[in-house]
Parts: sequence; structure tokens; C-alpha cells
Amino acid sequence: MSELPLDQILHGDCIEIMQQLPPHSVDCIFADPPYNLQLRQELYRPNRTKVDAVDDAWDQFESFHAYDEFTTQWLTQAQRLLKDTGTLWVIGTYHNIFRIGKIMQDLGFWILNDIIWVKTNPMPNFRGVRFTNAHETLIWAQKQQGKPYTFNYHDMKALNDDLQMRSDWHIPLCTGRERLRVNGEKAHSTQKPEALLYRVLLSSTRVGDVVLDPFFGTGTTGVVAKRLGRRWIGIERDARYVELARQRIEAVTPALIEYVELPAHPRRQLRVPFGVLIENGYLSAGDALYFEGNLKKVARVLVNGHIRYQDGLEGSIHAVGRHITGAPCNGWEAWYYQDSETGELRPIDVLRKRFLREAYGSEK
Repeated sequence: MSELPLDQILHGDCIEIMQQLPPHSVDCIFADPPYNLQLRQELYRPNRTKVDAVDDAWDQFESFHAYDEFTTQWLTQAQRLLKDTGTLWVIGTYHNIFRIGKIMQDLGFWILNDIIWVKTNPMPNFRGVRFTNAHETLIWAQKQQGKPYTFNYHDMKALNDDLQMRSDWHIPLCTGRERLRVNGEKAHSTQKPEALLYRVLLSSTRVGDVVLDPFFGTGTTGVVAKRLGRRWIGIERDARYVELARQRIEAVTPALIEYVELPAHPRRQLRVPFGVLIENGYLSAGDALYFEGNLKKVARVLVNGHIRYQDGLEGSIHAVGRHITGAPCNGWEAWYYQDSETGELRPIDVLRKRFLREAYGSEK
């Protein structure tokens, strides 16, 4: 496929379809892969009614080796499809999440967080032989360590009553009207709550970003993406789920863009010490810097990343600036260098941004 099939559900095997999509084309991937629960027997409640557990064919693998092979294949494609600034979310249980995390690290993903989804209404352990399994784990990772990535910190803080959001998310299981049912039975055994995807997408994507879900199921990712003004692509091999997801997403009314596209908060810039410019040859020891472009206020760059002002004071670009003005000073904007090609004086922040662009592909 030369063009992305945006806002579409692709019916088929996720690995085969992912291989057809163009590389470096999606901003975020949310994956809810098979758990490989390895159930050996049916489960019953104390009243002898059968537990509706995950026993679908798609969750069954011959061995751990077979599951690992499958996991490596789809993660490899996910890595190929993500932009260098993209991130990947994977959710799982104790049956599979540790195997997935190991493979992710082997492939070069850099883990940013593990999130614990604490289920406020978990299914009891009916046999009473283990602790009640009341959580699932999400791994959030970036494709390439050190690259800038999207994290809407302020929006997540606002969502949490202006408190910094933690890595334990207390969200109920998908129940009630949200739970899709066919003839009174659950349509999908592992349908995720929309509240969970809301946090995932609001935290790590922007309006217009492309979100891929290779295990689309009944379309929760598409529902939330549409509501939040994100573009989405779903891959699902079960035709029944494809149709249910399509109907479900068509019924969604997107929120007005004026309430979705929030004003940008001041974002923390990737920290670059002034000395990095010297290490990488953007400036050299002995080069002259001019305070606020004034040729009469000169400092010289030292080999260790400090500068020496004309009165003999040595320190950081910020400390020397504060010495001159008697007030707090942003040295990146206050000190100017002379461009070797044009001869004009320019703020050294120009060099910082050039370094970020050339080293990381972004100025932030």
C-alpha cells in the first residue's frame, strides 16, 4: 500500500497486513495481543455456573516458543511502521506481558513506563487457590531512545484534578451499556474499557496523529481515536468483530475540534548542556560570545563548557548573565555568537536548536 488506509478496518492477518503498510508512517500503536492463557480446564463458580473465560481460538498457541515467534514478528513490523518519534503501547497479563517486554527490549524499544491498570471490579478467584487477579500491565515504549516523543503531561494532570498522574490507573472493567453483546452473550471476551484508551491516546498523541491497532477486536481504539480527533487504522482477522467495530465506530460523534485541540502548554525542552555544543564542534574554546549582542560585553568560551567574562568571572552562561544583569537570566537567549558565514550576531539558542534538529530530528 502506497498510501495509508486512514480510518479503516483492514480484515486479515495483522502481520501480513502490517508488512504492506509504508514504513515510518504511524505516530502511535496500541496493541492488545493474545494473552496465551494456556487454560487447561473449564472454570466454574461456587454455584456451578460456568465462568465465561478467554478460551477463543485466537488465544491458543502450541508452545511458548510459538508465541514468542508470533510476538517477535508483529513487534518487528510495529517497529518498522512507527515514526522515529513514535511510541508503542502493549497491554497484557502475567501470562504474556513479561515475555513481550523482553522481546521489546531485545528489538531495541526503550521502555518509558509500565502502567498498572487496577480493575476496580475484577472477577473473583472462584477456586480460592490464588490471589484475585485484579490488574493488567501496560508497557509504554518509544521506538528509539533519546528521540523526542509526545507526552501531554499537563493534560493528564488536568484529567487527574490537577495532580500529577501516577502509573496506577483505577478503571473498572468494560460492563453495562458499553459492553457489546450478541444474543445476550459478550461479543468479545477481552473488550477493553473506553476510559483506558482515552488515557492512552490523550497522553501520547496529538490531534491528527495516526494510531494503529493491529488487534482491533470490536474497535475500542477506533471509537476513542475518532472521539479525540485522531486518525486511526485497525487490523482484525475475525470478520464478526470487523462488522461490530464498523457499526460501533460509525455511531460515534466526534467532539467539536475547539474542545479537543487544546492550547499548547509550555513543554519541557530536551535538556542540552551548553558544553554539548563545544563537544560537538558547534563552538570552540576561545570563541567570543556577546551579551545581548553588545560587542562591548564579551565572554570567551572555556573548554569545560563555562564562559569567562571580561571582568574575569567564570561560570555557566546563565550564571554569568545573572552577574551582569543582577537578575535571573536565560543564557541561551542572552548570549550571541558571530555566524562564520554571514558575520551576523545570533543568539546561541540557534545553535542549540540546530544541534537538536541534527541529532534528534526535533528542536524540542
